[in-house]
Amino acid sequence: MKSKLVMTKIEILNLIALHTREILPGLDAHQFVASDRLVDLGANSVDRAEITMLVQESLGLSVSRVEMFGPRNIGELAELFLKKLDAA
Repeated sequence: MKSKLVMTKIEILNLIALHTREILPGLDAHQFVASDRLVDLGANSVDRAEITMLVQESLGLSVSRVEMFGPRNIGELAELFLKKLDAA
């Protein structure tokens, strides 16, 4: 039986921030908030795909590309991942 990963939205936001810092140099001092948009932080489409892939791998999730177009900021992205974790 697979154990279910339980996380809060804040923990998922921190995970998004961690992977964003891995992909985008120069954000070490940035204080991430839910309203941050990856594109505004300098992420191009490839960067955004890589960041979301890394977060999904960390969470053990697989989210369709279509669903990934919905979130407008990292707070909404964290909510999507949280909803997927709860449904897993």
